[in-house]
Amino acid sequence: MAGCVAYEYVSARGHPNVRATHRSTFEVTREDNLSPRGDCIVGVSADKSPSMLSDGFRSIAGRDDSIIVAVLCGPGGCDAVVGRGSRRLSFTSSVRMVFRRSMYVDGSTVMVGADKAAVDLDRRLIRSLRSGEARLQLVLIAFDPSCMSTA
Repeated sequence: MAGCVAYEYVSARGHPNVRATHRSTFEVTREDNLSPRGDCIVGVSADKSPSMLSDGFRSIAGRDDSIIVAVLCGPGGCDAVVGRGSRRLSFTSSVRMVFRRSMYVDGSTVMVGADKAAVDLDRRLIRSLRSGEARLQLVLIAFDPSCMSTA
């Protein structure tokens, strides 16, 4: 059996075009550029994609009852997003991680049922990420609730 908790650490950087106005998703990408149309993207040049996440994380996050927390920290502070995993997650994208309010899943999805989208993230954090030199640290935590004791 896999562990009860798995962690992933992702490092990315900000970009002058970070707007974070999307109402249903936010995204971190391995691509190094961002057009003004990328209104869900909060970090570029990430050092990981879904296909690079550990087997332990993917095992726990790939459960319908798993809980996933994403903590985003940058020069302007931190914010946290809570969502769910899904057995439909495939973690096949080698480019982008998408965190979704909806239950839609594709190869880039790492969280569904998120309680926040890009537009909801702390604006101090988002403003600080508009510097191309700003570092974004993303910590992903997947919990398997079946490990929790009922005693």
